[in-house]
Amino acid sequence: MLRCGLLLASRQGLLTCVPAAVATTRHGSSWATVDPKQWNGSHPAAAQNLVGGRWTNAAKSKSIPDPLNGEPFVNLPDTQVSEIGPFVQCLQSCPKSGLHNPYKNPDRYVLYGSVCAKVAEEMRKPDVADFFAKLIQRTSPKSYTQAMGELTVTRRFFENFSGDQVRFLARGFSNPGDHQGQISNGLRWPFGPVALIAPFNFPLEIPALQLMGALFMGNKPLVHVDHRVSIVIEQLLRLLHYCGMPATDADLIHGSGATVGELLLEAQPRSTLFTGSQRVAEKLALDLHGKVRLDSQMTTEMTKTVSGSSCAVVPISTKSACHVCQSYPAEHDAC
Repeated sequence: MLRCGLLLASRQGLLTCVPAAVATTRHGSSWATVDPKQWNGSHPAAAQNLVGGRWTNAAKSKSIPDPLNGEPFVNLPDTQVSEIGPFVQCLQSCPKSGLHNPYKNPDRYVLYGSVCAKVAEEMRKPDVADFFAKLIQRTSPKSYTQAMGELTVTRRFFENFSGDQVRFLARGFSNPGDHQGQISNGLRWPFGPVALIAPFNFPLEIPALQLMGALFMGNKPLVHVDHRVSIVIEQLLRLLHYCGMPATDADLIHGSGATVGELLLEAQPRSTLFTGSQRVAEKLALDLHGKVRLDSQMTTEMTKTVSGSSCAVVPISTKSACHVCQSYPAEHDAC
Protein backbone atom coordinates (compact mmCIF):
# COMPACT_ATOMS: atom_id res chain seq x y z
CA MET A 1 0.00 0.00 0.00
CA LEU A 2 2.81 2.42 0.93
CA ARG A 3 4.73 1.62 -2.26
CA CYS A 4 1.60 2.16 -4.35
CA GLY A 5 1.00 5.49 -2.64
CA LEU A 6 4.56 6.64 -3.29
CA LEU A 7 4.35 5.52 -6.91
CA LEU A 8 1.10 7.41 -7.38
CA ALA A 9 2.60 10.52 -5.77
CA SER A 10 5.59 10.27 -8.09
CA ARG A 11 3.33 10.02 -11.15
CA GLN A 12 1.42 13.07 -9.98
CA GLY A 13 4.66 15.05 -9.79
CA LEU A 14 4.77 15.29 -5.98
CA LEU A 15 7.97 13.29 -5.55
CA THR A 16 10.19 13.78 -8.56
CA CYS A 17 13.88 14.19 -9.22
CA VAL A 18 15.42 16.51 -11.79
CA PRO A 19 16.05 16.46 -14.66
CA ALA A 20 12.92 14.66 -15.83
CA ALA A 21 13.57 13.74 -19.45
CA VAL A 22 16.99 12.19 -19.99
CA ALA A 23 18.34 9.03 -21.52
CA THR A 24 18.66 6.07 -19.15
CA THR A 25 21.17 3.26 -18.79
CA ARG A 26 20.25 -0.42 -18.81
CA HIS A 27 19.36 -0.37 -15.11
CA GLY A 28 17.12 2.67 -15.57
CA SER A 29 19.30 5.28 -13.79
CA SER A 30 20.22 8.22 -15.98
CA TRP A 31 22.78 9.56 -13.50
CA ALA A 32 24.87 6.36 -13.29
CA THR A 33 27.99 5.83 -15.40
CA VAL A 34 28.50 2.11 -14.70
CA ASP A 35 26.31 -0.96 -15.02
CA PRO A 36 27.23 -3.60 -12.42
CA LYS A 37 25.45 -6.31 -14.43
CA GLN A 38 27.66 -5.68 -17.49
CA TRP A 39 30.78 -4.69 -15.58
CA ASN A 40 33.86 -6.87 -16.22
CA GLY A 41 37.29 -6.87 -17.80
CA SER A 42 35.77 -6.57 -21.26
CA HIS A 43 33.57 -3.64 -20.18
CA PRO A 44 35.68 -1.79 -17.57
CA ALA A 45 34.32 1.13 -15.58
CA ALA A 46 36.02 4.52 -15.61
CA ALA A 47 36.02 6.70 -12.50
CA GLN A 48 36.61 10.46 -12.43
CA ASN A 49 37.65 13.17 -10.00
CA LEU A 50 35.18 15.88 -9.04
CA VAL A 51 36.60 19.36 -8.46
CA GLY A 52 34.92 22.74 -8.72
CA GLY A 53 31.70 21.16 -9.95
CA ARG A 54 33.36 19.41 -12.92
CA TRP A 55 34.13 15.74 -13.49
CA THR A 56 37.75 15.47 -14.61
CA ASN A 57 40.46 12.91 -15.37
CA ALA A 58 44.09 12.81 -14.29
CA ALA A 59 47.13 12.58 -16.54
CA LYS A 60 47.73 9.02 -15.34
CA SER A 61 45.35 6.23 -14.42
CA LYS A 62 45.59 2.93 -12.59
CA SER A 63 43.58 -0.25 -12.87
CA ILE A 64 41.82 -2.16 -10.13
CA PRO A 65 41.70 -5.96 -10.58
CA ASP A 66 38.37 -7.76 -10.64
CA PRO A 67 38.14 -9.72 -7.36
CA LEU A 68 36.48 -12.59 -9.27
CA ASN A 69 39.15 -13.25 -11.90
CA GLY A 70 41.94 -10.68 -11.56
CA GLU A 71 41.18 -8.85 -14.81
CA PRO A 72 41.47 -5.04 -14.67
CA PHE A 73 37.88 -3.82 -14.49
CA VAL A 74 38.09 -0.27 -13.09
CA ASN A 75 40.26 2.57 -14.39
CA LEU A 76 40.85 5.22 -11.72
CA PRO A 77 42.54 8.62 -12.00
CA ASP A 78 45.99 8.30 -10.44
CA THR A 79 46.12 11.92 -9.31
CA GLN A 80 49.67 13.19 -8.78
CA VAL A 81 50.95 15.87 -6.43
CA SER A 82 51.45 18.17 -9.42
CA GLU A 83 47.68 18.02 -10.08
CA ILE A 84 46.34 18.92 -6.63
CA GLY A 85 46.25 22.67 -7.31
CA PRO A 86 42.52 22.86 -8.25
CA PHE A 87 41.57 20.86 -5.15
CA VAL A 88 43.60 23.15 -2.91
CA GLN A 89 42.08 26.21 -4.56
CA CYS A 90 38.53 24.92 -4.11
CA LEU A 91 39.04 24.18 -0.42
CA GLN A 92 40.71 27.50 0.27
CA SER A 93 37.96 29.38 -1.56
CA CYS A 94 35.46 28.35 1.14
CA PRO A 95 35.37 30.84 4.06
CA LYS A 96 35.37 29.63 7.65
CA SER A 97 31.75 30.77 7.88
CA GLY A 98 30.97 27.94 5.46
CA LEU A 99 28.65 27.79 2.49
CA HIS A 100 25.74 28.40 4.86
CA ASN A 101 25.12 29.00 8.54
CA PRO A 102 22.23 30.35 10.66
CA TYR A 103 22.90 33.88 9.33
CA LYS A 104 24.09 33.16 5.78
CA ASN A 105 22.09 31.35 3.09
CA PRO A 106 19.74 29.59 5.56
CA ASP A 107 17.61 28.45 2.61
CA ARG A 108 20.30 25.82 1.97
CA TYR A 109 19.16 23.90 5.06
CA VAL A 110 15.81 23.46 3.32
CA LEU A 111 17.59 22.64 0.05
CA TYR A 112 19.37 19.68 1.63
CA GLY A 113 16.14 18.48 3.22
CA SER A 114 14.67 18.39 -0.28
CA VAL A 115 17.74 16.63 -1.69
CA CYS A 116 17.49 13.96 1.02
CA ALA A 117 13.82 13.36 0.23
CA LYS A 118 14.59 12.89 -3.45
CA VAL A 119 17.58 10.60 -2.83
CA ALA A 120 15.49 8.44 -0.48
CA GLU A 121 12.75 8.24 -3.10
CA GLU A 122 15.28 7.13 -5.72
CA MET A 123 16.77 4.52 -3.39
CA ARG A 124 13.32 3.07 -2.75
CA LYS A 125 13.10 2.15 -6.43
CA PRO A 126 13.94 -1.56 -6.82
CA ASP A 127 16.28 -1.01 -9.77
CA VAL A 128 18.27 1.71 -7.96
CA ALA A 129 18.51 -0.38 -4.77
CA ASP A 130 19.67 -3.34 -6.85
CA PHE A 131 22.20 -1.09 -8.63
CA PHE A 132 23.89 -0.03 -5.39
CA ALA A 133 23.75 -3.52 -3.87
CA LYS A 134 25.45 -5.08 -6.90
CA LEU A 135 27.90 -2.17 -7.10
CA ILE A 136 28.93 -2.81 -3.49
CA GLN A 137 29.22 -6.55 -4.20
CA ARG A 138 31.51 -5.96 -7.18
CA THR A 139 33.95 -3.99 -5.02
CA SER A 140 33.61 -5.68 -1.59
CA PRO A 141 33.40 -9.30 -0.40
CA LYS A 142 29.76 -9.10 0.73
CA SER A 143 26.65 -11.14 0.10
CA TYR A 144 23.70 -9.54 -1.65
CA THR A 145 21.83 -9.42 1.67
CA GLN A 146 24.73 -7.63 3.36
CA ALA A 147 25.09 -5.15 0.50
CA MET A 148 21.35 -4.46 0.46
CA GLY A 149 21.48 -3.94 4.24
CA GLU A 150 24.11 -1.24 3.76
CA LEU A 151 21.90 0.43 1.17
CA THR A 152 18.90 0.23 3.51
CA VAL A 153 20.76 1.94 6.36
CA THR A 154 21.89 4.71 4.01
CA ARG A 155 18.39 5.15 2.58
CA ARG A 156 16.86 5.44 6.05
CA PHE A 157 19.44 8.09 6.89
CA PHE A 158 18.27 10.15 3.93
CA GLU A 159 14.66 9.57 4.95
CA ASN A 160 15.39 10.76 8.49
CA PHE A 161 16.85 14.05 7.24
CA SER A 162 14.15 14.86 4.69
CA GLY A 163 11.98 17.94 4.90
CA ASP A 164 12.86 20.31 7.74
CA GLN A 165 15.10 17.87 9.64
CA VAL A 166 18.36 19.39 8.34
CA ARG A 167 17.20 22.81 9.52
CA PHE A 168 16.20 21.38 12.91
CA LEU A 169 19.62 19.69 13.18
CA ALA A 170 21.16 23.18 13.29
CA ARG A 171 19.09 24.16 16.33
CA GLY A 172 21.00 26.33 18.82
CA PHE A 173 20.18 27.62 22.29
CA SER A 174 19.61 30.89 24.14
CA ASN A 175 20.03 31.76 27.82
CA PRO A 176 19.39 35.05 29.63
CA GLY A 177 22.49 36.91 30.77
CA ASP A 178 23.42 38.07 34.27
CA HIS A 179 23.03 41.80 33.66
CA GLN A 180 20.87 44.19 31.61
CA GLY A 181 21.30 43.88 27.84
CA GLN A 182 23.20 40.57 27.89
CA ILE A 183 22.00 37.32 26.32
CA SER A 184 23.96 34.12 25.73
CA ASN A 185 23.37 32.41 22.38
CA GLY A 186 24.80 29.16 21.06
CA LEU A 187 24.80 28.46 17.33
CA ARG A 188 25.69 25.39 15.30
CA TRP A 189 28.49 26.76 13.15
CA PRO A 190 30.35 25.18 10.22
CA PHE A 191 34.09 24.79 9.98
CA GLY A 192 34.15 25.74 6.29
CA PRO A 193 36.74 23.76 4.29
CA VAL A 194 36.95 20.19 5.62
CA ALA A 195 38.12 16.76 4.47
CA LEU A 196 36.99 13.20 5.08
CA ILE A 197 38.91 10.00 4.46
CA ALA A 198 36.92 6.76 4.47
CA PRO A 199 37.93 3.05 4.38
CA PHE A 200 36.93 0.13 2.17
CA ASN A 201 34.74 -1.99 4.44
CA PHE A 202 31.50 0.03 4.10
CA PRO A 203 31.95 1.72 0.70
CA LEU A 204 28.52 3.40 0.71
CA GLU A 205 27.36 3.78 4.31
CA ILE A 206 30.41 5.32 5.99
CA PRO A 207 31.32 8.02 3.44
CA ALA A 208 27.66 8.80 2.67
CA LEU A 209 26.69 9.52 6.28
CA GLN A 210 29.88 11.45 6.98
CA LEU A 211 29.64 13.45 3.74
CA MET A 212 26.03 14.45 4.33
CA GLY A 213 26.69 15.46 7.94
CA ALA A 214 29.34 17.86 6.71
CA LEU A 215 27.13 19.24 3.93
CA PHE A 216 24.10 19.69 6.20
CA MET A 217 25.99 22.14 8.41
CA GLY A 218 27.42 24.26 5.60
CA ASN A 219 30.89 22.78 5.23
CA LYS A 220 32.65 22.18 1.91
CA PRO A 221 34.13 18.67 2.10
CA LEU A 222 36.91 17.07 0.10
CA VAL A 223 36.26 13.30 -0.05
CA HIS A 224 38.82 10.54 -0.45
CA VAL A 225 37.78 6.88 -0.19
CA ASP A 226 39.94 3.76 -0.45
CA HIS A 227 40.69 3.37 -4.17
CA ARG A 228 39.37 -0.21 -4.26
CA VAL A 229 35.81 0.95 -3.57
CA SER A 230 35.85 4.68 -4.38
CA ILE A 231 33.66 4.26 -7.45
CA VAL A 232 30.72 3.61 -5.10
CA ILE A 233 30.82 7.07 -3.51
CA GLU A 234 31.35 8.57 -6.97
CA GLN A 235 28.05 7.07 -8.12
CA LEU A 236 26.33 8.39 -4.98
CA LEU A 237 27.64 11.88 -5.74
CA ARG A 238 26.21 11.63 -9.24
CA LEU A 239 22.86 10.67 -7.72
CA LEU A 240 23.07 13.62 -5.31
CA HIS A 241 23.68 16.00 -8.23
CA TYR A 242 20.73 14.48 -10.07
CA CYS A 243 18.53 15.11 -7.02
CA GLY A 244 19.44 18.77 -6.68
CA MET A 245 22.70 19.03 -4.73
CA PRO A 246 24.89 21.86 -6.13
CA ALA A 247 27.80 20.23 -7.96
CA THR A 248 30.31 22.65 -6.41
CA ASP A 249 29.45 21.76 -2.78
CA ALA A 250 31.83 18.78 -2.51
CA ASP A 251 34.99 17.55 -4.23
CA LEU A 252 36.13 13.95 -4.78
CA ILE A 253 39.70 12.88 -5.38
CA HIS A 254 41.02 9.48 -6.46
CA GLY A 255 44.70 8.88 -5.85
CA SER A 256 47.36 7.58 -3.52
CA GLY A 257 47.56 8.31 0.17
CA ALA A 258 50.77 10.25 -0.42
CA THR A 259 49.03 12.57 -2.88
CA VAL A 260 46.11 13.19 -0.54
CA GLY A 261 48.53 13.76 2.34
CA GLU A 262 50.29 16.50 0.38
CA LEU A 263 46.94 18.00 -0.55
CA LEU A 264 45.91 18.21 3.11
CA LEU A 265 49.23 19.75 4.09
CA GLU A 266 48.91 22.43 1.44
CA ALA A 267 45.18 23.16 1.78
CA GLN A 268 45.06 22.92 5.60
CA PRO A 269 41.33 22.08 5.97
CA ARG A 270 39.91 23.32 9.27
CA SER A 271 38.83 19.80 10.26
CA THR A 272 39.49 16.32 8.87
CA LEU A 273 37.49 13.19 9.65
CA PHE A 274 39.58 10.04 9.28
CA THR A 275 38.37 6.44 9.54
CA GLY A 276 41.18 3.94 9.17
CA SER A 277 44.38 2.57 10.64
CA GLN A 278 46.08 3.82 13.79
CA ARG A 279 49.39 4.36 11.98
CA VAL A 280 47.90 6.77 9.43
CA ALA A 281 45.74 8.40 12.10
CA GLU A 282 48.77 9.25 14.22
CA LYS A 283 50.59 10.72 11.21
CA LEU A 284 47.57 12.87 10.30
CA ALA A 285 47.23 14.11 13.86
CA LEU A 286 50.83 15.32 13.75
CA ASP A 287 50.76 16.70 10.18
CA LEU A 288 47.49 18.58 10.71
CA HIS A 289 48.39 19.80 14.22
CA GLY A 290 45.47 18.02 15.84
CA LYS A 291 42.78 19.39 13.51
CA VAL A 292 41.46 15.91 12.84
CA ARG A 293 38.83 13.61 14.27
CA LEU A 294 40.13 10.06 14.47
CA ASP A 295 37.46 7.40 14.07
CA SER A 296 38.67 3.84 14.50
CA GLN A 297 35.06 2.66 14.18
CA MET A 298 32.02 3.95 12.35
CA THR A 299 30.19 6.76 14.10
CA THR A 300 27.00 8.57 13.20
CA GLU A 301 27.55 11.41 15.67
CA MET A 302 26.44 14.57 13.92
CA THR A 303 27.10 17.31 16.47
CA LYS A 304 29.11 17.90 19.59
CA THR A 305 29.35 20.94 21.83
CA VAL A 306 32.71 22.63 21.78
CA SER A 307 33.47 25.04 24.58
CA GLY A 308 36.37 27.31 25.39
CA SER A 309 39.34 26.76 23.11
CA SER A 310 39.43 22.95 23.07
CA CYS A 311 38.91 22.54 19.34
CA ALA A 312 41.78 20.19 18.51
CA VAL A 313 39.75 17.02 17.93
CA VAL A 314 36.17 17.64 16.86
CA PRO A 315 33.54 16.22 14.46
CA ILE A 316 33.65 17.30 10.87
CA SER A 317 30.02 18.35 10.65
CA THR A 318 29.60 21.25 13.03
CA LYS A 319 30.81 23.09 16.08
CA SER A 320 28.90 25.07 18.64
CA ALA A 321 29.69 28.75 18.79
CA CYS A 322 30.93 30.01 22.14
CA HIS A 323 28.79 32.41 24.15
CA VAL A 324 28.03 35.57 22.19
CA CYS A 325 26.30 38.70 23.42
CA GLN A 326 23.46 40.00 21.24
CA SER A 327 25.09 39.55 17.83
CA TYR A 328 27.35 37.10 16.00
CA PRO A 329 29.55 38.53 13.21
CA ALA A 330 29.44 36.51 9.99
CA GLU A 331 33.16 35.75 9.96
CA HIS A 332 33.57 35.24 13.73
CA ASP A 333 35.62 32.17 14.62
CA ALA A 334 34.47 30.63 17.88
CA CYS A 335 37.85 29.07 18.49
